[in-house]
Parts: sequence; structure tokens; C-alpha cells
Amino acid sequence: MNVDFFQSIYNHPLIRKIDLKDIISEHQKIRFSKGTVFLENGKMANEYYLIESGLLRAFVHDLNGNEITTDFHGENEISIEVSSLFQRIPTNENIVALTNGVAWKIEFQSFQELFHKIEGLREWGRAWMSKQLFSSKQRSIDIHTKSATERYLNLIKDKPKIIQQSPIKHVASYLGITDTSLSRIRKEIRSD
Repeated sequence: MNVDFFQSIYNHPLIRKIDLKDIISEHQKIRFSKGTVFLENGKMANEYYLIESGLLRAFVHDLNGNEITTDFHGENEISIEVSSLFQRIPTNENIVALTNGVAWKIEFQSFQELFHKIEGLREWGRAWMSKQLFSSKQRSIDIHTKSATERYLNLIKDKPKIIQQSPIKHVASYLGITDTSLSRIRKEIRSD
């Protein structure tokens, strides 16, 4: 078990070594294959995952039944559907593996017990949730204020593995553009 991996995710000054040990003990290692479904529309999330390797994609279906990518979860990130997990409601999202990989699963009940027992985990949770809220808000603003090319270049800079490991159609829907538009943007960037 790689303690550094858990330390990098549950990184907060109030989480002591003994606390981290308790947190780690509640995670279960899973190996997954490309196509593994982690969560389906209409089901309730009962766990979340720390991604050690591999890439997951979250998506919804639009009114016409098209898949729209809402997020990617890669190495050293958490794959979670917050609303479903914490509000205990069925999800609208699907989460599926785009590659083979390794993740560490923690059940909702185990997390709740740790959350109430470990002050540092509560503070980590608040900080993590604030960061996610900021990131979501920034992505929403970027969709309206940045060109598709700027959004694509930012994705290359911030999360290059998404570009390397995900089909172009998923990247395009995540950016809010068509596959054709993304192909044109990629061609323009290569010719510059």
C-alpha cells in the first residue's frame, strides 16, 4: 500500500499519521478494466474512489440522448458524484472507465464514521469541497468567456492525460463543442 498516494490526496495539516492510517484502512483496492461502470444514471452513489492509475469519464445524456461529458477523473484524483453520495439521491450521471487502472474505494458509511471521528478529515473535506466548487464555477465561466481554442489549450496544459487517453468525441463534448470543431482546432494548433 502506497502511503504517499493517500497522503497526496488526504493532504491537510490536521490529519495526523494515526488518522491517515485509520483512513487508509477503510479503503479497498480495486483493479478495473476499460468499460467498467462505476455509477449509472438512476442509481445512488454508495462510495467514492481514489484513482491511482487510469482515467474515468462522467457523463449525462442530453434531451436528444447524446452523451455529454461532464468530467474526467484521473490519477491522484477522486471520482465522486457528490450530490448522489451526500444527499442520498439517485444520480443523473454515469461514470465509466476509459482505460484499465487501479482505484481505492471507500464506502459512504465508512467515510461518515471517519468524518465524525477525525477532525482533520472534516477540515480536509471542507477544503476539498471548496476547491471543487471553485473549479466548477471557473469551468462554467470559461465556457462563456473563453474561446473553444483557449479551453482546449488550457485542458492540454492542466490535464494532458485526458487528451492522450480519451477519444476526441468525449473531449469535444466536455469542451462544449462538436468533434468537427475540435478537429479543426487541433489542425490549426499543429499548423502554427
